Amino acid sequence: MFLKAAVNGGRSRTEHPTVPVTAEQIAADTAAVLAAGADVVHFHVRTEDGGQTIRPDALAEVLAAIRATAPDAVVGTTTGLWTCSGPEERYALVKAWEVLPDFASVAFCEEGAAETAELVVERGMVLESAVWTMDDVPALLASPTLHVNVRILIEPVEEDPDEAVAAARAMAARILAAGVTCPILYHGEGATVWPLVRAAAEDGHQARIGFEDGTELPDGTTAPDNAALVRAVRALG
Repeated sequence: MFLKAAVNGGRSRTEHPTVPVTAEQIAADTAAVLAAGADVVHFHVRTEDGGQTIRPDALAEVLAAIRATAPDAVVGTTTGLWTCSGPEERYALVKAWEVLPDFASVAFCEEGAAETAELVVERGMVLESAVWTMDDVPALLASPTLHVNVRILIEPVEEDPDEAVAAARAMAARILAAGVTCPILYHGEGATVWPLVRAAAEDGHQARIGFEDGTELPDGTTAPDNAALVRAVRALG
């Protein structure tokens, strides 16, 4: 099963002491999760106060550290609106990126998603688009970039594991029925992480694991680091 490692997101070191937040820590974790069995790595650039950013200089710093530590890594980052003041600033910041990640994620629950997705492709990055609810799916299916996605991310917002799995499967069915042929990836948050990993394996889809989504191993104990979460997925068979 294709596995993405999402190594930090917005999680703080008060939530887990080994969450990577500096450029050097993100680079080290990238190397570690790839060695543990991840295929690609997704990271969020963090600010000194614990926030998130997509500023070109901050992104370049992290990418330089990753390339120095794991030069063959395939890595991507977010374009989430929470990293800036709104869709206009997001577009300007992504347009200003001088050092580019291999791929970038665009959530179709957000205003300006289609324009940002087009910019990602125009700039030469690989695109992955995300949907959180069934309400997001029509915008995704209408997007000019639909058929150039490397994968579609399905991120159900339901907190109940059974409901989250059902929602993911319903979204996947609608997307596939529309003729989408790229891979689909399921991922959850907190209590839905492992049920969605298992559902992805059962359904023949891709999966995601890492501190962005949750800190617990399948037995409910706290993982020591991101690499342990990746190894736990691989141990599922």
